[in-house]
Amino acid sequence: MREYIDNGARLGWLIDPQNRRVEIYRQQAEVEILINPTELSGEDVLPGFVLNLRRVWG
Repeated sequence: MREYIDNGARLGWLIDPQNRRVEIYRQQAEVEILINPTELSGEDVLPGFVLNLRRVWG
């Protein structure tokens, strides 16, 4: 994911459904790790977008 960010992506999510963990990558920021979140926001990159993770977790 860091390579995508380094090449211009502004936001990246690495979703691990087995462990219910999400790593959030942003430009010029440390990786944020969430455990068992119910949703992810598109923040200012995708305003109004919300990913419901309940369906991903099953």
